[in-house]
Amino acid sequence: MSTTATAVVPLSIQDAEVLLSAARQAAEASGVTVSVTVLDAGGHLLAFRRDDRAVLISGETSTRKAYTALQLDSATADLVDAVQPGAPFHTLPTALDRPLLFIAGGVPVHRDGRLIGAVGVGGGAPEQDHSFAVAAVDALV
Repeated sequence: MSTTATAVVPLSIQDAEVLLSAARQAAEASGVTVSVTVLDAGGHLLAFRRDDRAVLISGETSTRKAYTALQLDSATADLVDAVQPGAPFHTLPTALDRPLLFIAGGVPVHRDGRLIGAVGVGGGAPEQDHSFAVAAVDALV
């Protein structure tokens, strides 16, 4: 019995630039300044952008959101209820030497049904950050 393996093109620097640009444009259209982090499937930083007007902590926040989305292969907006005290993920450990941050704004990136990376956005309200990250992923498709 033979199986045919299909190669999935990994997240490239060009893809990362598209994600950065789309998230930034969505944020600017809403009048919000943000930081955006793009990771590949291995958790390696591919791209990062912090608007000069964004608060400094937004950079760390966007990175943590991207790591969380990557580790759990889920939009961080979908995880908020799961990490409340007493909920299933309340004490979930991290495998990537970074604390998890379960606030909306992290979205996994898939290609051909496979996880190839994640984008994280920080600087706006959680709902805004989530919509900016979703806009970025939609622009890549």
